[in-house]
Amino acid sequence: MVMGKYGVGERNAKRTEMAVVNTYFKKKEEHRITYKSGGRSTQVDYILCRRGNLKEFGDCKVVPGESVAKQHRVLIGKMSLEIKKRKAVRAEPRIRWWKLNEDEYSRKFREEVSQVLGDKIEEDIWETISEVVRQKAKKVLGVTSGRRKDKETWWWNEEVQKSISKKKRAKMKWDRQMDEES
Repeated sequence: MVMGKYGVGERNAKRTEMAVVNTYFKKKEEHRITYKSGGRSTQVDYILCRRGNLKEFGDCKVVPGESVAKQHRVLIGKMSLEIKKRKAVRAEPRIRWWKLNEDEYSRKFREEVSQVLGDKIEEDIWETISEVVRQKAKKVLGVTSGRRKDKETWWWNEEVQKSISKKKRAKMKWDRQMDEES
């Protein structure tokens, strides 16, 4: 713990990378004393922070006259915190392989692949097949939107989308009716 030069009492510096915030601000003694009892007064209440976060504190003081307990006075620290936005993580668009379970997509996919692979030679067949399968799968099955990973859900589909749209239209209609009545 590191005590600043405006503390009451001894300085105590250890390798804990912590700082006693209320000892870093120059204040009248009345604004530093946190404990008064029987004619004795001292600084016994502290705000600790990581030494690297000390710059976020704009002020720290004791409020004279206000007490938390009988002898302890209120200690206030003012901080300026920066709210950091989370970076959006983009997901790669994925092929909708699950659509191959449906007969219509399965048939169309087989047709597309066989049209391309019908006359290829044996040497580079694996690379060709791999590329053709991906291209035709994207064409027939489609790809996901590539939206943020944390926004994607397993249950979202076209049926849910239609239900949501229907609900929104009904809400807008209801809102218009309420506006007309008032």
